Amino acid sequence: MGTTLLRGIMSYLVSGGILFAAVVIGAQQPQFEQWIAPLKTFYPITVVVVALLLGWRFDRSRLIFATVILTATVLLLDHYSQANALGSLVNNTVLFLLPINIAFLALFKERGTFTLHGLLRWLLLIVQPLAIYALWHFGKTDWLSFLDTPLIQHHLLNQIPLKQPVLIAFTIGLVITGYKSFGRHNIMEKGLFWALALLSYGLIAKQLQAHTTLLFATALLILIITVLEISYTMAFRDDLTGLPGRRALNQALLKLGKRYTIAMVDVDHFKKFNDRYGHDVGDQALQMVASKLAGVMGGGKAYRYGGEEFTLLFPGKQVEDARPFMEQLLASIANSDFKVRSWKRPRNNPGNRKKSNARTVQITVSIGAAERQSDNNNPQAVIKAADKALYQAKKQGRNRVVF
Repeated sequence: MGTTLLRGIMSYLVSGGILFAAVVIGAQQPQFEQWIAPLKTFYPITVVVVALLLGWRFDRSRLIFATVILTATVLLLDHYSQANALGSLVNNTVLFLLPINIAFLALFKERGTFTLHGLLRWLLLIVQPLAIYALWHFGKTDWLSFLDTPLIQHHLLNQIPLKQPVLIAFTIGLVITGYKSFGRHNIMEKGLFWALALLSYGLIAKQLQAHTTLLFATALLILIITVLEISYTMAFRDDLTGLPGRRALNQALLKLGKRYTIAMVDVDHFKKFNDRYGHDVGDQALQMVASKLAGVMGGGKAYRYGGEEFTLLFPGKQVEDARPFMEQLLASIANSDFKVRSWKRPRNNPGNRKKSNARTVQITVSIGAAERQSDNNNPQAVIKAADKALYQAKKQGRNRVVF
């Protein structure tokens, strides 16, 4: 439980938390100005170009939209930085719209950049500056007067450079992106949360207020790292179960020493289970088994091999050393209550579902294991030996471990 929690925390931090902490800590150092001075000439434009290229190459429309939003915002803030009525209006409005636009990106999934959904998002972004210009041109800027209105009188709030409505917009944006970021597959949402958190801090902290362009570029860098993390996850993680996939297994096999045990795990009667209950329920069964295998003890690690097959690696352990942990997994899976729920839909109103009684079924696995020996002195040979042991486990009645 502690290891799972630690992995969850680290996963949350990697997509932006570490860079956020680095900026916060670095901004407090006396040498901060010297550190960032060389970055001003090339860093912002480089980050923008890389973000657009990655967004296009990996078909990540939210990265492209975020790049446009952040770039347009910082350009408008720089251009209208003068202390006059128009400058104040533009600054307050774009800062108010910024967290709202980022929150919208967190609420809506990838739908393409130039698809119908993508074009609607482009239209939404284009309408915003046009609306601001129209209000200014026709003398209707009083409609935006609420952006400059203090809502609560407090000396601490008065010291914050952001207007209170803007501060509320950032708070709402952080709540939405933070809420959406929870979940194994919500990597992009985590990046949006940390990017918005960095902008919130940077627009308030005195040390960063003079470096808006670098601040926005670093927020965009968080999103670039996020997209790279998504690409890594897609390549090395199984999307259904969350376990490391076949490619990750192949890399792990290259790092094994001279002593190790490999176990092949197969879900018993899975084809019949799929035919009877359907592929959706079959996927749920695989997820349940994977969650149990992910908690393997004894230094073992679980991988999805393919289909209903999984692999367990026990580096540095012989079969007898790993046996208790495999038997523990066997019992844990067999003793888990897996409920299959069916639904009855009236013909007249298919949308009105009435849940029938759930049926509990037992799911078991068979495990075949082998260790590195003189005649099985490479991982592929050990896997073949484990496969033979798995065949024996099934032949002997399933729901057992065979070496």
